[in-house]
Amino acid sequence: MKIVSTLIEAHVFRLVNEELEFLLLKRAEGEKYPNLWQMVTGSIESGEKGFQTALREIDEETGLTPEMFWVAPQVNSFYSAERDEVCLIPVFAAVVNPKSQVKISPEHSEFKWLKKGEAKNHLAWKGQREAVETIHEYFTEKNSFLKFVEIDLSAI
Repeated sequence: MKIVSTLIEAHVFRLVNEELEFLLLKRAEGEKYPNLWQMVTGSIESGEKGFQTALREIDEETGLTPEMFWVAPQVNSFYSAERDEVCLIPVFAAVVNPKSQVKISPEHSEFKWLKKGEAKNHLAWKGQREAVETIHEYFTEKNSFLKFVEIDLSAI
């Protein structure tokens, strides 16, 4: 068995009337896991760093450009029996301008901006729901103990 990291998860959110709204995308009919609601996800390409994949996938899947971008203090995982691998999935958070227009890719059929509770109800996997909770807590609690590592977009 191998341990690999070939995928990323990026939670895009916006601030509207001082409330966080998370962007969820519905997978298209012809895709793996059709009709599943998810955040931005994607495969890390050869020579690419995980955070670079997240930024590329945000652009490709939504047409959005993050104003700020962080490494969330969470790594999700799953086991693939087919490949006998444990896959570790780094989690990222990105805030976008609330007036930005989403342009979904053919991988998805629709999108929704949802508050924390609704977003969690739409997500299939526990780790993804926990990531929404962690991101929400960090950005809404005045004295949050969490410290996300920000990636300076101007340096990229």
